[in-house]
Amino acid sequence: MHKTGESFTKKKALTIVLLTAFILVSLILLRSCGQKEDVSTLEGRQAFLLDLGWEIDAESEEVRKVQLPNVLEGSLADYNEMQLQQGYDLSRHLGETCDQYTYRITNHPEKEQTVLATLYVQGHEVIAGDIHSTALNGFLHGLKTEQD
Repeated sequence: MHKTGESFTKKKALTIVLLTAFILVSLILLRSCGQKEDVSTLEGRQAFLLDLGWEIDAESEEVRKVQLPNVLEGSLADYNEMQLQQGYDLSRHLGETCDQYTYRITNHPEKEQTVLATLYVQGHEVIAGDIHSTALNGFLHGLKTEQD
């Protein structure tokens, strides 16, 4: 009877070790599937956008501090709906400040229009972003293309 108890304890310990290892590996893989680039640098933002299929003119960079509102309403609520579809959520950052980076896109299919990429960044993390044209009747869509 004593041997069965030891065997059960060894099996239980092995199961716990394997389960713990599985959880750790899963967490590492989940973390690595997220944003890889350090978007606090121009090179990181450029790589981030390139990973999404967008080539930018780095010389066109414009930077400014943005204060997010305390409430999402109207067109900003609509904008956040697009962000939610892209995996971002501005409602988690209400009332906070972030850096807004804007770049001219050089490889957008709409060649006859000026097309810009805008990234909203806090620290090392993109919290929102879009691709839009500057034309009067232009367009606005998420950072990620439909095939992503």
